[in-house]
Amino acid sequence: MRSRHAPLTLAGMMALAALFESHRVSAAEISVLCSNGIKAVMEELVPQFERASGHSVSIRYGVSTLLKREIDAGRAFDVAVLTPQLIDDLVRQGTIAAETRTPLARSGMALAIRPGSQKPDISTTEALKRTLLSSSIAYAREGAGGLFFTELAKRLGIADALQSKTRLTTTGEEVGESVARGDAALGVLPLSEILSLRGVEVLGPFPPDVQGYMIMVAGVSSRSGQRTAAGEIVAFLTAPAAMPVMRKRGMEPAAATEAGR
Repeated sequence: MRSRHAPLTLAGMMALAALFESHRVSAAEISVLCSNGIKAVMEELVPQFERASGHSVSIRYGVSTLLKREIDAGRAFDVAVLTPQLIDDLVRQGTIAAETRTPLARSGMALAIRPGSQKPDISTTEALKRTLLSSSIAYAREGAGGLFFTELAKRLGIADALQSKTRLTTTGEEVGESVARGDAALGVLPLSEILSLRGVEVLGPFPPDVQGYMIMVAGVSSRSGQRTAAGEIVAFLTAPAAMPVMRKRGMEPAAATEAGR
């Protein structure tokens, strides 16, 4: 079936082809464990990488913390795309080669709402607090949005008041489903995840003084038998030609992530 996504520009494809040609290897199968936070970007860019490189890529998506547990339990992979703390822990363990640690992109936290619903004010921190205290809220307990929001509620002094209004889920998709059904009025997720969900729309980002970011970092397994090919996909994701896709999907490219660490 033909992808509905626009391909990279011709100039971008030529530049990436030249990148691969400089260290061409035989076609490889690359296994990737990838956070849901950058799923929409990967779904658009990976098929283009496969066409440009000749490699094939298999991806398992999930919540970063759950994928990290699979790795700790011995799951084999070539590339992992997770949050910085988890990648850094894998580097310390020797599971990921330190020199391959590569920031990819970041996405600001935002609130999802059901289309057609009344849009409450979240333009300032005080307005946000009032809205949260009068709303039901869904978030993934171990997702980037959930971890951010748990700490934010504590900082704002409203954690106890929100307990009875909160619906905890396992994944961001479940957050979207909860909001779409009307089980929760608001969903807390990275902007990149909200944009990829059906049945919800973006209410808006968190105010700047309390904003947080989900940062995606890639790393290559120290045990990978496809180190060269794995490095190629990381290079593809950070190439200038990939940046318009990042931005379209609600993410800022790698240069912006270092300030968010």
